[in-house]
Amino acid sequence: MEAGDFKRASHAVWEAMAPGWEERHGWMETSARPVTERMLEVLQVRPGATILELAAGTGIVGFTALEALGGDSRLIMSDFAPAMVEAACRQGAELGVERVEYRVLDAEALELPDESVDGVLCRFGYMLLADPAAALAETRRVLREGGRVSCAVFAEAAQNPWAALPVSVLVESGHLPLPEPGQPGILSLADTTRLRQLFTDGGLTDPEIEEVPFAYPFSGEDDYWRFLTDMAGAISMALGRLDDAARAGVRAELATRLEPYETPGGLELPAVSLVAAASRP
Repeated sequence: MEAGDFKRASHAVWEAMAPGWEERHGWMETSARPVTERMLEVLQVRPGATILELAAGTGIVGFTALEALGGDSRLIMSDFAPAMVEAACRQGAELGVERVEYRVLDAEALELPDESVDGVLCRFGYMLLADPAAALAETRRVLREGGRVSCAVFAEAAQNPWAALPVSVLVESGHLPLPEPGQPGILSLADTTRLRQLFTDGGLTDPEIEEVPFAYPFSGEDDYWRFLTDMAGAISMALGRLDDAARAGVRAELATRLEPYETPGGLELPAVSLVAAASRP
C-alpha cells in the first residue's frame, strides 16, 4: 500500500476507534500505568516545560505529565484523528486541566515551529505510522536544544499475546495477510536494533530502551472481544469486514487460545512495552 493510501486508511481506522477509546479511558490509564510512569521518568523535563504529545488518543500520558510537572507547564495535546482530539478535549474538561492546547497534527509533518517544545511524548504511536523515520526527524526539529523525547512501542509477539493471538488467528484463517517486515503495525518496532537506528538516523542522541511489563485485565472473554472490536485498530477493522460465520469462527478459535490466561476474575493478558528515550543535541 502506498504511504498516502495507508495514511488515509489509518485516519479512518482511528476516527472509528475514538468512541471505544473514550469509553475506556480510565481502564487504559490504569492498565498501562507502568508504561506511562516510566515514560515520564525518562523524559527528564522540569516544571514550566512545554510538552507535546503525539498520537495522544484520549490524552492519558499528556494529562499525567501535566499534573506531575505542575507550575506553569504547558501541554500540546495532538492526534491526527479529529475524533480523538475531540475526545481528549472532553476528557480534559472533565478533569479540569488547564494550559492545554488541543491540535490535530500529523506526526510526520508537524505544523509547529522549529525548537518550540521541551519534551515530546508518544505512547503506542510511532509503530503505527507509515514513516516513523520522518516522524522522529520532525520530533527532533520541534525539540529545543537539550530537549527529550520519550516513547513507548510494543515488544515482540511472544511477549504480547493480547495482540499476537487475534492476529495469528486472523492470519491462519486467511482473513489477514502475514505482516511484511517493516510494515506499520502494533508489533512493527519490536526490534530494538531498528528502533535505536530510527532514533539516531533522526538526529536524536543516546537512545535508551528498556522493557516495561504490564497486563491488560478483562472481566471475561466477552469483555476482551469488545476490546478487539471497538479499540484494537487494524484488528477491529479486520473483524468488522468478516461475515457472521467467519467472525464466529475466529471468536471460537480465539476463546480456545485464551484458556491459559484465565483468572478467577476473568482474563489477564500479559503485555511488554519498550520504553525508549533520547535527546536533541
